[in-house]
Amino acid sequence: MSTNVQIEVDEQTADVLQTRASELGMTVSDLVAELATLEGEPVAIEADAIAELDRRWKKIETGERAVPHKRVVRWLRTWGTPRFQPWPDQ
Repeated sequence: MSTNVQIEVDEQTADVLQTRASELGMTVSDLVAELATLEGEPVAIEADAIAELDRRWKKIETGERAVPHKRVVRWLRTWGTPRFQPWPDQ
């Protein structure tokens, strides 16, 4: 069993946390706990994944069409929600 500790944040931060927690169907406490664990986890990326990202970046640098930022942000905001769908093939 853990002990709860009260942490004070400004009203704007509290609103953002409450909105995001609600979107994800979780409590603010659970959201903050999840965010805290994400910060400390090392990220392992395979060499072939890095090579693929490099290949895609080179295409963008040469002027190939890319997905608009707003569209990506809209999709990212669905992660962890019932609205999430895999990214459609481009």
